[in-house]
Amino acid sequence: MVPYRFYLAIMEQVILKEAIELTGLREQERSGPLYKHLASVLKKLIQQDVLPAGSALPPERELAEMLDIGRVTVRSAYKILADQRLIETRHGSGRFIAERPARISQPLWKLTSFSQAILARGKQPEAKTLDIKIDYPSADEAQILQIERSAQIVRLHRLRLVDQMPLALEWAVVPRHYLGDELDNIRSLYKAFMAQGYEPVRAQQRFQAVALDTKNAQLLKTPPNAPALLIERVSYLATGEVVELTRTMYRGDAYDFVAELSIDEHHDR
Repeated sequence: MVPYRFYLAIMEQVILKEAIELTGLREQERSGPLYKHLASVLKKLIQQDVLPAGSALPPERELAEMLDIGRVTVRSAYKILADQRLIETRHGSGRFIAERPARISQPLWKLTSFSQAILARGKQPEAKTLDIKIDYPSADEAQILQIERSAQIVRLHRLRLVDQMPLALEWAVVPRHYLGDELDNIRSLYKAFMAQGYEPVRAQQRFQAVALDTKNAQLLKTPPNAPALLIERVSYLATGEVVELTRTMYRGDAYDFVAELSIDEHHDR
């Protein structure tokens, strides 16, 4: 850990003073409370990794004296950052920049499972089952899955993590006959399919920008109303049968999807 005296000197001489000058924290024409502007300055430094995860923040009194502002102003700014899960308090040690997942990119032109995509990047995937049960499909689900309303399905709700950091929430609906009897031991849906002799070969995906409600935000350790990407995937076997309907909600601050586009060779240029 960086010694506090050294860290404070860096903060005083470089980071905070430069940030104040660049953002015009003290300018008369600024609008809104000073504590909100201070929180905005610190948030930008965190997002730019100028204040890296795990580094300590000065105590309220120290930062207030450094900036010649009220201690209440600093306390209010810190509260905003804490509410946004950007900083955390460690009892007896002070306030620190919270850990956050590194951004992960996944190409759209290749069909891979979540676990495969994460392992390919040298990271450790993990799945925590929040709920699993045998049920019957809704009318919409039966139509998408191309099954009868009387056919059994498995509903699987999981929290997906990368290097122990929550990254996505997943709701999967799978026709019961595509899975084995050991439902509680499912770690990867695609491996479970393969174990039963079924291999998804193509999929259709729909994307939608959403805001996280309070419950899902708590599970993903983000502020309520944080941006997320909701993806609906319908996967098919080589026979054309639908093997899964999965809706996955990804943290907007941690996951990127990359599409490669090219001009049709017959296109008029």
